[in-house]
Amino acid sequence: MTQDHAMTDPDPRSICVIRLSALGDVCHTVAMVRALRDAWPETAITWIIGKKEAPLVRHIKDIRFIVFDKRRNLASVLHIRRALAQEHFDALILAQTSLRANLLSLAIRAQRRVGLGGRHAKEGHRWVINEAIDLPERIHQAEAIFAFAPHVLNRPSMALGQVNRAVPVPPEAEAFAIEHQPQGRHAVLISPCSSHPQRNWPAEHYAEVADWVTAHTGRPVILIGGPSETERAMGQAIEAACKHPVTNLIGQDTLDQALAMMARAACVITPDSGPAHMADGLGTPVVGVYAATRVARSGPWASQTWCVDGFALAAKRFRSAGEDQLPWACRIQADGVMRVVPPAAVIQSLKRLWGL
Repeated sequence: MTQDHAMTDPDPRSICVIRLSALGDVCHTVAMVRALRDAWPETAITWIIGKKEAPLVRHIKDIRFIVFDKRRNLASVLHIRRALAQEHFDALILAQTSLRANLLSLAIRAQRRVGLGGRHAKEGHRWVINEAIDLPERIHQAEAIFAFAPHVLNRPSMALGQVNRAVPVPPEAEAFAIEHQPQGRHAVLISPCSSHPQRNWPAEHYAEVADWVTAHTGRPVILIGGPSETERAMGQAIEAACKHPVTNLIGQDTLDQALAMMARAACVITPDSGPAHMADGLGTPVVGVYAATRVARSGPWASQTWCVDGFALAAKRFRSAGEDQLPWACRIQADGVMRVVPPAAVIQSLKRLWGL
């Protein structure tokens, strides 16, 4: 049974937040946690987060992080249960509705267990909470996660745009960005890979856009990304297809250095990926390339106007349906789906961004 009350004075002593993954949603959670911290500076806040995602937010001050290793599900649950055995939180914010997160929440003792209601409650979510937030079905993921803050704080007028959404960039990482981008807000970064290969745009399309940027704007183009074989291969394929030189830093920077690079760039071109939300939170324009997912749901929140959304065309071509006929959270995971977005569409978005 859900409750409608929201937290009132006195300020709570402790709050636990569960948001394990993914990188983009962890970026969204930063704003929600920061809103709680700003409103209640004396409240102890614990954030249980995935092992892969934890390094992204480790520089946020005054938050206790407990890492959950998804590769060791049961062992990690038992570890957290032992670590928090003596603690009873005033509130648990269960900001993830996956079965893993729902089961993990059972190891947390809390007076209030706040989650999502309606169609957003999945995989047993409604059975592990006692208070639900009702949201419209068609809502951006960033706004859905942030909604916990105004609800718990009892400040319904609080808006996402009022909160600092940036993941902290440590000062020691800025030297790397300055080295590779001597002129701030001038270079174009391409972060070409998503964690879902079917959301990746073809290398030759990135190359065509990179060549246009170099030839028509004189801006340098820099490739960034992780050290995986997929990302390295993509970087090499883009380089090989380019007629003009690009700087390939894929696999050569740390996560902190990548954030510093994004913070200093003119814009970031990327598919539906964690870097889209990292850059967007830092205030850097993101030209997102989307077709497998909807920009209005999954795109970089403040950069939706610069994104290219091929979802409607993909729905018609791969699902024989109008986009409104498909569920809001639908993902069109099909080979070749990203090819519905032509390079000319991304170039047109860059022209709008720069007033060309």
